[in-house]
Amino acid sequence: MNGHELVSSSARHPRTAATDANHFVLTFENNRFASELFGQFDQNLKLLEERLHIDARARGNSVAISGDLIATNQARRALDFLYERIQKGGSVDTSDVDGAIRMAQAADDQLQLPTLEKKAKLSMSQISTKKKTVVARTPTQDAYMRSLERSELVFGVGPAGTGKTYLAVAHAAQLLERGAVDRIILSRPAVEAGERLGFLPGDMKDKVDPYLRPLYDALYDMMPGDKVERAITAGVIEIAPLAFMRGRTLANAAVILDEAQNTTSMQMKMFLTRLGENARMIITGDPSQVDLPRGVKSGLVEALQILKGVEGISVIRFKDTDVVRHPLVGRIVRAYDAQYAVHEESEEVDR
Repeated sequence: MNGHELVSSSARHPRTAATDANHFVLTFENNRFASELFGQFDQNLKLLEERLHIDARARGNSVAISGDLIATNQARRALDFLYERIQKGGSVDTSDVDGAIRMAQAADDQLQLPTLEKKAKLSMSQISTKKKTVVARTPTQDAYMRSLERSELVFGVGPAGTGKTYLAVAHAAQLLERGAVDRIILSRPAVEAGERLGFLPGDMKDKVDPYLRPLYDALYDMMPGDKVERAITAGVIEIAPLAFMRGRTLANAAVILDEAQNTTSMQMKMFLTRLGENARMIITGDPSQVDLPRGVKSGLVEALQILKGVEGISVIRFKDTDVVRHPLVGRIVRAYDAQYAVHEESEEVDR
């Protein structure tokens, strides 16, 4: 699409008045929706300006956008998508704007993205429960969410802050609500990162709960708190340390193994072979953050090598560019990766 192809939209969408290749005006039909789209004190438009290096000036229910041809078209696609979301009853905050920008940029980087519909209209994968709808914020998240729907066994690997665990739990909650599975099983290896389990107070559940906190947090985000509590009491949602999995067959369940980089080879094989009839298994982890004793090989790293190319298994690899927490987190991840790369190179030279 070039600047001269910007045409007026229907009443459902913003009207586009083209003036020249790098400047146009979007007019939205609903003043209240437009105000929500622009954000308080136009903060969402300011984020567009900062990320895309364009100029976006609001006036009433219209916004004039000018700048580089590609960037202005990315802004138009992002705003169009976000406006439709508001029309359908959704809300928009700065993280949603950031996600729409990332997807619009990816659409230009990869012209054949499956998320790119005709006329460059953005369509992002989403996970919906009665409490919340989660929309993909990066192309990798989009691919991950599609794989969760398609594959019975999915590996989501990559750095912290990319949404691997959160989206896995959200998908499991969605499957439970649909009746596609009878229960959710959440597991994580109880490997210490500096602390010792024995020094924590309480029984085994109390000792393990701190390790499973991210899984609990995601559950409470996707389901009402009272329903989560009742489901845990009834065994519909089961929190199980990895050590308690041996000998079981996990059928009719959505099974999640988090922090899988801290499994041993035998633990990973044991877990993988628990997969039963009508079960979905999601394994998440960050191979760069292994807390196992020195010399012990990560079961996740080994599994990714052994199972490469096996039919029915999807592997989605997240990168630092997929970090959706504070922008500084992505820069921290890149800095550490660069340092590790230098360290590995020096070790190779020493050998």
